[in-house]
Amino acid sequence: MRTLESYVCGAWKKGEGELAKLYDPTTGNVVAETGTSGIDMHAVLEFARTTGGPRLREMTYAQRAAMLGAAAKVIHAKREELIELAVLNGGNTRKDAKFDLDGGTGTLAAYARFGATLGEAKVLFDGEGEQLGRTARFWGEHAWLPREGVAVHINAFNFPAWGFAEKAACAWLAGMPVVTKPATATSLVTEEIIRILADSGVLPEGALQLICGSAGDLLDHMQSQDVLAFTGSAATGFKLRSNENLLRNSVRVNVEADSLNSAVLGPDVAPGSETWNLFLKDVMTEMTQKAGQKCTAVRRIFVPEAIADAVQAELVSRLEQIKVGNPMLREVTVSPLATAAQKRDMIAGVEALSAECDIVFGSTDTPEVVDADADAGYFCGPMLLRAKDAASSSLIHEHEVFGPVATLVATSGTAADMSELVRRGGGSLVASVYSDDRDFVRDMVLGIGAWHGRLYLGSAKVADQTLGSGVVLPASVHGGPGRAGGGEELGFDRGMRLYQQRVALQGDKSVLKRLFA
Repeated sequence: MRTLESYVCGAWKKGEGELAKLYDPTTGNVVAETGTSGIDMHAVLEFARTTGGPRLREMTYAQRAAMLGAAAKVIHAKREELIELAVLNGGNTRKDAKFDLDGGTGTLAAYARFGATLGEAKVLFDGEGEQLGRTARFWGEHAWLPREGVAVHINAFNFPAWGFAEKAACAWLAGMPVVTKPATATSLVTEEIIRILADSGVLPEGALQLICGSAGDLLDHMQSQDVLAFTGSAATGFKLRSNENLLRNSVRVNVEADSLNSAVLGPDVAPGSETWNLFLKDVMTEMTQKAGQKCTAVRRIFVPEAIADAVQAELVSRLEQIKVGNPMLREVTVSPLATAAQKRDMIAGVEALSAECDIVFGSTDTPEVVDADADAGYFCGPMLLRAKDAASSSLIHEHEVFGPVATLVATSGTAADMSELVRRGGGSLVASVYSDDRDFVRDMVLGIGAWHGRLYLGSAKVADQTLGSGVVLPASVHGGPGRAGGGEELGFDRGMRLYQQRVALQGDKSVLKRLFA
């Protein structure tokens, strides 16, 4: 059994005392252990502030971009070994493991390409500047400067590679060192990635540290120039935000939390059409990829009453072809859930939703599995629910079942009704709207746009180009209002703003224009 270590203050350190166990979700066997007892969290943060921070700030954007590109390459070179670990500790199918790993290295590479366009500058200006006095001599500019603290990243269990990389890419390019803390249950992949990066020498000393296990009192030592970025449950996000030290020091906190994402099918879409097929393909992917354990997965499916039965029949037909089981097998689509707790939560969630929904496919019983012991692993088959009454339903808009589960909701089909129902989710990361009717799409954008971080507009014209509603692209922001956490990541330079300070400069125009030329 492997003992995972933290990478702190330039060295690897094992935790002391009793260690947390990591499991193989397919067999239920223990595969590793880890812990952080004995690690001085204050020293970890100080090492980042005094060693990693100054080294990163000395670099230009082009140099940091080159660093990101090098990091992407050394991780990608170990892709096969990392895939094996993702299958072992995450229960991922090989396809799902590749989705996570390639998403992570792809984001690093994309930020490397974007950073190269910023050139040899160390300061970025915001806008063109403004005349402040009676002549242009007295001038104002806004500039972005790296914060002089440390970026603490606390990530979720479902994307141990991508979750780490997307946050680190933004922070490093902005000029801040990173302390990353993956979810303990699936930290095997992240720990190996950090080892790869530490051994490669592509990062300056202090730019990256790993907390593998409990965060302990880490947050109690954060200061005003530091940043906390968290992905996980809304309850944990609230707890972190409420930390007395973070509040006292006005530490920046970014949260990506629960999200009841929606798929909306327009009344103009005919069964069998290109847009109809795109809708079905995307919904199926979002229900089954990573066993439904994605923050962007579709949880609510809104369709016009007139075609609700046809949609249900199509989805059931496709779900009947899904195989659950050993993630190493090519024919398996749905792998086990990541932990025993996730399985218990999924079953409890479906039972709660059953008060106002019918189960039209699947069951909370242990499913038939391929080449695995269904009772030993954390297996749950895909499930499709259907709301009994759209108007009176409430739980489907309040409770997210984090697994291969979605709820079909039949509606009048008008943009006004669908928008009202979607908004009941209280804010989400993404909603997808499938329609070739521009008026319907416009009304939906206006009706639900303020409640989402991203809207995916599926149509016949993009059907052969889109990667799907659930793919988080580095060029677009990722986050959402309300119950989704209120945070925002990625979007190239937009994602860097969390780690930078915008400062207004006022003075002689000729001096300001030459300060950083």
